[in-house]
Amino acid sequence: MDALAVFALALLWDLLLGEPPALVHPVVWFGKLAGLFDSRYKRHSPALDFLAGIATAVLVIAFAFLLSISPFFALYPLNYVLAVYLLKSSFAIRSLHEHVARTVTEDIEEKRKAVSMIVSRDVRKLDKPHLNSASIESLAENLNDSVIAPLFYFLFFGLPGALIYRAVNTLDAMLGYRNERYEFFGKFSARLDDVLNFIPARLTVLFYLPLGGRRVFRYYRLARFKINSDKPIAVMSAVLGVWLEKPGVYRFPGRTPEDRDIKRALRVYWLIVAEWLIIVSLLLATEVCPCLSR
Repeated sequence: MDALAVFALALLWDLLLGEPPALVHPVVWFGKLAGLFDSRYKRHSPALDFLAGIATAVLVIAFAFLLSISPFFALYPLNYVLAVYLLKSSFAIRSLHEHVARTVTEDIEEKRKAVSMIVSRDVRKLDKPHLNSASIESLAENLNDSVIAPLFYFLFFGLPGALIYRAVNTLDAMLGYRNERYEFFGKFSARLDDVLNFIPARLTVLFYLPLGGRRVFRYYRLARFKINSDKPIAVMSAVLGVWLEKPGVYRFPGRTPEDRDIKRALRVYWLIVAEWLIIVSLLLATEVCPCLSR
């Protein structure tokens, strides 16, 4: 199959139509499958919980792999339709913009509700600046998770790479918590997500350089709190000149973030998305990277 054609059609789908319905969305399926194993497994001991977590991750990843190779067993033109649909399901450009844009409001309760849809932290006691920060942080982190990384793995490993990445990222989002329930059960998923995001998170940082220069490097060096997720957040803080903080975890310096800074962050988002889409298109057009088998 023509990787560039599949990518172009998937991108067109994303920008014009957004996300497929939840009922037929592969990423939703990954989450439901992980949730099913999570709810059925009764915790026992750290060792058994860790092994059960590995088994859960392997089964979800195997399901993602089987989905990803389904187009290669379908006849033309169904093979293209499936490939476009599955690739589109691995990234979310339009919907990320829409979710973050909804947090731009003067009504604190509406803002709180909108922010709660895109972050896992408890927003009930956050003041307006911290809600603005959470919105921008989510945009910066998900720029990597929902745009850069899935297409990075598509470039090198085709549909299996894109969908397996999204499966691992979903596993981490659902199970990768440091609490009594998930400390051992979710550890494998969390560490695997760290491995897969190591290069994309740093690649994402590079796209900020034309916008922030040396300040980007300076803030990148401040990002020592997490293996990956704080890197894109730090450089977004650098470019906007606002503080971004997850209380008790990290804080990057700057002035107080306001609603207008969320709008500025969205403009930065689209500039970086454009940079990345041009690069992906050129690499696919010149066949520099191995991708969909022909």
